[in-house]
Amino acid sequence: MEILIGTAADLAHRFANMPPRLRVFLGLLLACIAASSAAFAAEAAVRVVSQTVGSDELLLALAEPGQIAALSHLATAAEYCVLAREAAAYPRISSGDSETILRHRPTLVLFADYSRVELVAQVRRSGVKVLIFDRYATLSDVYANLRELGRALGGGAPERAESLIARCETRLAALREKLRGVRPVKVVSATTYGLVSGAGTTFQDLCDHAGAENLATTLGGLSGHAPEPTEKMLGWPVEQVVVGLDPEAPGTADDGPEARERALAPLRKIPPYMFMDAVKKGRAVVLPAAYLGCVSHLRIDGYEKLAKALHPEAMR
Repeated sequence: MEILIGTAADLAHRFANMPPRLRVFLGLLLACIAASSAAFAAEAAVRVVSQTVGSDELLLALAEPGQIAALSHLATAAEYCVLAREAAAYPRISSGDSETILRHRPTLVLFADYSRVELVAQVRRSGVKVLIFDRYATLSDVYANLRELGRALGGGAPERAESLIARCETRLAALREKLRGVRPVKVVSATTYGLVSGAGTTFQDLCDHAGAENLATTLGGLSGHAPEPTEKMLGWPVEQVVVGLDPEAPGTADDGPEARERALAPLRKIPPYMFMDAVKKGRAVVLPAAYLGCVSHLRIDGYEKLAKALHPEAMR
């Protein structure tokens, strides 16, 4: 635009002699350019380190690439992080100490309420802003976390958060409609750790949205990740066991028979699962392990995967 080329004095002279409408147009154009530049600079100035997998997934959804200084050390482990492949494009903190975190020169560090108290305190003392996520059991909690992170990131992040939440709500409404009237399938979350997931867990949240009855909650009366009541579990009418598997394990697919057999093999050696008809007869749903503990908006993928496995006719 030749009219904008020249010395300051030349530009001032030209501007003063422009037709009024052109002056107004150029003034608005320059104001928009200045505002966009300021917003971009402010957005780019934010440098975020995420210390947990849950905050990794939130950050990857909302931040501009230049805002991500580093992700957690588990960000690229598909067994724990749904976005492991996307996370591979970014640096990761190699250990959980404040020196390692601060080496990435963050202006904001994301923690969870289970992060080490002394670590959070050390980062705070360095003068870096800290954001701690302490609610993540439900989608409403996730939405609140997305909005809080969006405000902290600034720029276009708040709008991206609202857009993402709207898409989640649309998917959730469609899933709810498909599952209307289905009989919940009786399930348990089976692991080799001696624990079973009851009320108030991410597994319970999966069940609540996928047409499943979590027997650990309804019959066992259990909350959180509780020790398996082995004898009682043998009397539960388990129709399907839900098992997590690393989707990148060699030679397996998360929904294939080979994956199912691989997931069931260790359970067939330990009580109470070795005595359960569901395990003996191979009645199992295998999900990518990351969805069983997912605390971000990506849990909706888990809802859909579990619902499809338990109610294939309704999910067509």
